[in-house]
Amino acid sequence: MRDAFEAVVGTCRCGRTRFEMSAPPLMTAACHCRGCQKMSASAFSLTAMVPADAFKVLEGDPVPAGVQGNGLAHFCCSHCKSWMFTRIDGVEAFVNVRPALFDDPAWCTPFMETMTSERLPWAQTPASHSYEGFPSMEELPGLIQAFADHLQANGGVP
Repeated sequence: MRDAFEAVVGTCRCGRTRFEMSAPPLMTAACHCRGCQKMSASAFSLTAMVPADAFKVLEGDPVPAGVQGNGLAHFCCSHCKSWMFTRIDGVEAFVNVRPALFDDPAWCTPFMETMTSERLPWAQTPASHSYEGFPSMEELPGLIQAFADHLQANGGVP
Protein backbone atom coordinates (compact mmCIF):
# COMPACT_ATOMS: atom_id res chain seq x y z
CA MET A 1 0.00 0.00 0.00
CA ARG A 2 2.73 2.46 0.97
CA ASP A 3 4.61 1.93 -2.31
CA ALA A 4 1.53 2.84 -4.40
CA PHE A 5 0.71 5.96 -2.38
CA GLU A 6 1.09 9.26 -4.21
CA ALA A 7 2.53 12.02 -2.03
CA VAL A 8 0.15 14.83 -1.12
CA VAL A 9 1.14 18.42 -0.44
CA GLY A 10 -0.40 20.89 1.98
CA THR A 11 0.08 24.53 2.82
CA CYS A 12 -0.72 26.96 5.55
CA ARG A 13 -3.36 29.58 4.81
CA CYS A 14 -0.92 32.07 3.29
CA GLY A 15 0.97 29.39 1.34
CA ARG A 16 4.43 30.32 2.65
CA THR A 17 4.80 27.01 4.46
CA ARG A 18 4.42 23.83 2.39
CA PHE A 19 4.62 20.26 3.63
CA GLU A 20 4.28 16.77 2.23
CA MET A 21 2.87 13.41 3.31
CA SER A 22 4.56 10.66 1.30
CA ALA A 23 2.78 7.64 2.82
CA PRO A 24 -0.79 6.98 3.89
CA PRO A 25 -1.68 8.10 7.41
CA LEU A 26 -1.62 5.56 10.20
CA MET A 27 -5.08 6.80 11.16
CA THR A 28 -7.39 9.78 10.90
CA ALA A 29 -9.19 11.27 13.87
CA ALA A 30 -11.31 14.07 15.24
CA CYS A 31 -10.48 15.40 18.71
CA HIS A 32 -13.24 17.10 20.68
CA CYS A 33 -11.09 18.36 23.59
CA ARG A 34 -11.44 22.00 24.63
CA GLY A 35 -7.82 22.65 23.66
CA CYS A 36 -8.45 21.53 20.07
CA GLN A 37 -11.72 23.45 19.98
CA LYS A 38 -9.87 26.60 20.94
CA MET A 39 -6.81 25.99 18.71
CA SER A 40 -9.02 25.30 15.68
CA ALA A 41 -11.79 27.76 16.59
CA SER A 42 -14.18 24.94 15.74
CA ALA A 43 -16.10 22.08 17.33
CA PHE A 44 -13.16 19.68 16.93
CA SER A 45 -9.82 19.35 15.21
CA LEU A 46 -9.09 16.88 12.43
CA THR A 47 -5.87 14.90 12.51
CA ALA A 48 -3.98 12.64 10.15
CA MET A 49 -1.46 10.58 12.09
CA VAL A 50 1.37 10.64 9.52
CA PRO A 51 4.37 8.30 9.86
CA ALA A 52 7.23 10.55 10.99
CA ASP A 53 9.50 9.45 8.14
CA ALA A 54 6.74 10.30 5.63
CA PHE A 55 6.23 13.91 6.80
CA LYS A 56 8.46 16.68 5.51
CA VAL A 57 8.31 20.47 5.55
CA LEU A 58 9.16 21.54 1.99
CA GLU A 59 9.18 25.34 2.43
CA GLY A 60 8.80 27.79 5.28
CA ASP A 61 9.81 27.78 8.89
CA PRO A 62 7.12 26.41 11.24
CA VAL A 63 7.37 27.79 14.76
CA PRO A 64 6.06 26.50 18.08
CA ALA A 65 2.77 28.18 18.89
CA GLY A 66 -0.34 27.82 20.97
CA VAL A 67 -0.23 26.42 24.46
CA GLN A 68 2.78 24.16 24.80
CA GLY A 69 2.81 21.51 27.47
CA ASN A 70 1.24 18.23 28.46
CA GLY A 71 3.74 16.64 26.08
CA LEU A 72 2.36 18.48 23.04
CA ALA A 73 4.30 20.77 20.72
CA HIS A 74 2.05 22.60 18.25
CA PHE A 75 3.60 24.15 15.13
CA CYS A 76 2.25 27.05 13.08
CA CYS A 77 3.33 29.04 10.05
CA SER A 78 5.66 31.81 11.18
CA HIS A 79 3.77 34.29 8.99
CA CYS A 80 0.01 33.54 9.06
CA LYS A 81 0.03 31.47 12.28
CA SER A 82 -2.05 28.62 10.81
CA TRP A 83 -1.91 25.57 13.10
CA MET A 84 -0.33 22.90 10.88
CA PHE A 85 0.92 19.98 12.95
CA THR A 86 1.59 18.67 16.45
CA ARG A 87 4.38 16.51 17.76
CA ILE A 88 3.88 14.49 20.95
CA ASP A 89 6.83 14.12 23.34
CA GLY A 90 7.94 10.51 23.50
CA VAL A 91 5.90 9.53 20.43
CA GLU A 92 8.38 9.53 17.59
CA ALA A 93 6.45 7.21 15.25
CA PHE A 94 4.03 9.82 13.86
CA VAL A 95 3.22 13.51 13.48
CA ASN A 96 -0.36 14.77 13.90
CA VAL A 97 -1.00 16.85 10.77
CA ARG A 98 -4.09 19.03 10.18
CA PRO A 99 -5.42 17.33 7.01
CA ALA A 100 -7.70 20.21 5.98
CA LEU A 101 -4.46 21.95 4.91
CA PHE A 102 -3.71 19.40 2.17
CA ASP A 103 -4.47 20.56 -1.36
CA ASP A 104 -7.34 18.06 -1.54
CA PRO A 105 -8.62 17.31 1.99
CA ALA A 106 -11.71 15.36 0.88
CA TRP A 107 -10.04 12.03 1.78
CA CYS A 108 -9.80 12.77 5.49
CA THR A 109 -12.85 11.21 7.05
CA PRO A 110 -12.17 10.68 10.77
CA PHE A 111 -11.84 6.97 11.57
CA MET A 112 -11.69 7.62 15.32
CA GLU A 113 -12.91 10.41 17.56
CA THR A 114 -11.42 11.23 20.95
CA MET A 115 -12.35 13.30 23.98
CA THR A 116 -16.08 12.91 23.33
CA SER A 117 -16.62 13.75 27.00
CA GLU A 118 -15.90 17.37 25.92
CA ARG A 119 -17.81 17.21 22.62
CA LEU A 120 -20.23 20.03 21.92
CA PRO A 121 -23.76 18.58 22.11
CA TRP A 122 -24.48 19.13 18.39
CA ALA A 123 -21.08 18.02 17.02
CA GLN A 124 -21.17 14.74 15.10
CA THR A 125 -18.58 12.87 13.03
CA PRO A 126 -18.78 9.67 10.96
CA ALA A 127 -15.97 8.08 13.03
CA SER A 128 -16.42 4.34 13.53
CA HIS A 129 -14.48 4.31 16.83
CA SER A 130 -15.31 6.68 19.67
CA TYR A 131 -13.56 7.36 23.00
CA GLU A 132 -14.58 9.54 25.94
CA GLY A 133 -10.85 10.20 26.43
CA PHE A 134 -8.03 8.72 24.38
CA PRO A 135 -7.53 5.07 23.47
CA SER A 136 -4.95 3.31 25.60
CA MET A 137 -1.49 2.65 24.19
CA GLU A 138 -2.46 -1.04 24.19
CA GLU A 139 -5.46 -0.32 21.93
CA LEU A 140 -3.53 1.83 19.44
CA PRO A 141 -1.88 -1.00 17.42
CA GLY A 142 -5.27 -2.66 16.89
CA LEU A 143 -6.82 0.65 15.79
CA ILE A 144 -3.93 1.31 13.40
CA GLN A 145 -4.37 -2.16 11.92
CA ALA A 146 -8.14 -1.67 11.63
CA PHE A 147 -7.50 1.62 9.80
CA ALA A 148 -4.99 -0.08 7.45
CA ASP A 149 -7.60 -2.79 6.75
CA HIS A 150 -10.16 -0.05 6.11
CA LEU A 151 -7.77 1.66 3.65
CA GLN A 152 -7.13 -1.65 1.86
CA ALA A 153 -10.86 -2.37 1.59
CA ASN A 154 -11.56 1.12 0.22
CA GLY A 155 -8.77 1.34 -2.32
CA GLY A 156 -6.57 3.55 -0.16
CA VAL A 157 -9.26 6.12 0.64
CA PRO A 158 -9.88 6.84 4.34
